[in-house]
Amino acid sequence: MFGVVFPNRSFPMDLSCFTQIDSLHWILDMNTFVGEAYDQVKEMCIFLLNEFSLPPDKVLAVYVQAPGSEFIYCGAVYRACPSAVLSLCWPEPGGQMQLTSDSVPLTAKIGVSIEDLNAIPVLNVGHQQRIEQLAMKVGENLFNFMQSFCTMDSNKLVVPTDILDRWFKKFQERAKRDPEYLKSFVI
Repeated sequence: MFGVVFPNRSFPMDLSCFTQIDSLHWILDMNTFVGEAYDQVKEMCIFLLNEFSLPPDKVLAVYVQAPGSEFIYCGAVYRACPSAVLSLCWPEPGGQMQLTSDSVPLTAKIGVSIEDLNAIPVLNVGHQQRIEQLAMKVGENLFNFMQSFCTMDSNKLVVPTDILDRWFKKFQERAKRDPEYLKSFVI
C-alpha cells in the first residue's frame, strides 16, 4: 500500500516495518528505529506503491507523537499527490508520567492513517514550513547585511535589533492573508 524513506537515514521501508493497529492505522515506534534521538529525524518521504493503493476519496495521513504528547498532523498523500517529503515537526514531550502501567517507557511514534480526503487540510504542513524557513533565511541574511553597515552607539545598533522579528511577523501575517504570497518565494 505505502512505503517510507527517511532521507539520509534509511533504505525504503514498506508497511511491514509498521505495527498495524487496525485496518486503517499503522504505527512506527521510533525507539526501534533511532532510539531517543527521534527529534533528529526531520523529514520523511511517504509514497503510495501504485494508483490502486487508495480509493480516490481517501488519503494516507501522517502524524508524529513525542513521548507523552498528542499526535500532530504532518501531511498526507493521495492519488493526485502520490508522494511527498514531509517535515516532521515533533511536539515537545508531554508532562505526563513517562511510564505506562507496566513500567515500559513511552516512545515517540509516527502514525499513518487512512482518512477521508475532505477531512485533511489541502496544503501539506511541511511544505508551508519549508517555505517559511526559506523566508526566515532571507530575513536573517538581510539583517546581517544591514548590521554590517550599522554603527554602535552605547552598545546599541542604530537599526533596532528586533527588526528581523518585526519583518518576519509581518511576513507570517501576510502569508496567512494571501496564500499566493508564499509561492513567490519558491525557487
